[in-house]
Amino acid sequence: MILEIVSPEAKLFSGEVTSVHLPGISGSFQILNNHAPIVSTLGAGLVKITATTFDFGKEVADKFTKLNDQNFTLGIQSGTIEMKDNKVIVLVD
Repeated sequence: MILEIVSPEAKLFSGEVTSVHLPGISGSFQILNNHAPIVSTLGAGLVKITATTFDFGKEVADKFTKLNDQNFTLGIQSGTIEMKDNKVIVLVD
């Protein structure tokens, strides 16, 4: 599935991922390939991205924390997520 993470300042990430774990306001949840359509609000916490390869621009790479070769995290304060047609769009603060 395709994941896009966008902040008011810049597009932080865009690429093919295998899963994304998100801090929902009612608890964390995970989205996998072919997930049903969903729109949700996010609270403060970590967005965990799992993918086989990562390509971050140098200007935003310092916002992500590498857990291992296939997992990175991004700390957020709040946001919104939409999953539709195997594309996840995350708007974050």
